[in-house]
Amino acid sequence: MTAAERVHDVLVLGGAGVDTIVRVPELPLPYADSYMIDSGIRTRAGQTGDFVALGLAALGLRTHHVDFLGDDPEGDLVRALHSEHGITLTALPQPAGTKRAVNLVGPDGRRLSLYDTTRGHPGDRFPEAALRASAAASRHVHVTITQPGAHALPVLRETGVPLSTDLHDWDGENPYHEAFAHAADVVFLSAAALADPERTMRRIGERGRAQAVVATAGAEGAHLLADGVLTRIPPARPPAPVVDSNGAGDAFAAAFLYGRLAGEPPERCARYGAIAGAHACTVPADRAEAIGREELLRRAAAPGH
Repeated sequence: MTAAERVHDVLVLGGAGVDTIVRVPELPLPYADSYMIDSGIRTRAGQTGDFVALGLAALGLRTHHVDFLGDDPEGDLVRALHSEHGITLTALPQPAGTKRAVNLVGPDGRRLSLYDTTRGHPGDRFPEAALRASAAASRHVHVTITQPGAHALPVLRETGVPLSTDLHDWDGENPYHEAFAHAADVVFLSAAALADPERTMRRIGERGRAQAVVATAGAEGAHLLADGVLTRIPPARPPAPVVDSNGAGDAFAAAFLYGRLAGEPPERCARYGAIAGAHACTVPADRAEAIGREELLRRAAAPGH
């Protein structure tokens, strides 16, 4: 099957779920018997795979998202999100229920996420035949590090379809993340927990097959390693006040992949990512909204970008 004949541009594996957003007066949150939350406590669909899929679809890419979902109200929220944004969703049954998390968001937009690890089984696996068929029908596969993505990596490697992954706040040492880092052609991660981002990025490139490694650094921009050259990507100016960093890394990944699939060089892809990530920081966490292609390209062409 040629690239032109493929049904989808990107297959997103895993990372579907719901978040409950709580805006707190400060982080870390001092102990108290109770807090009054005047901004409200809201539950909405959208974890890492959902937001990558949302960002890709907003940029005009044909996107297919596959993950396990429960037959529960949370699963219904995820299904509704995909339906609303025209994203193809294959929901595999999960008796343990849909993945959930609580995000505490400080006044400066920083967040602390609490993940419920009971919403899955160690034996969960994406069905191999369906996985091969979905990958073969896509130009690219983005694998989230949620289980059972690790077990899908050998099958995906056999298909020959290019892969990307996001290691999030990896410390550079946890062995669970290494399988993802070494299998992907494009690796995203946060520099937040890295003592030496360049050393970690170069090690990923040396030990794996990554053609591009990107370490995002929030308001400081990002680091890009491509063709052995480390480049600092400056931060993009947010188009509005920063209110929430939820989904910024996912938005960066989606815009980078948009550029890559359009044939842009890595540095241009990373600048797209910086613009999309800055946009995401201006969107309250209780809203599912991603930058569109026209707006991305307009900002990329503006002076200063």
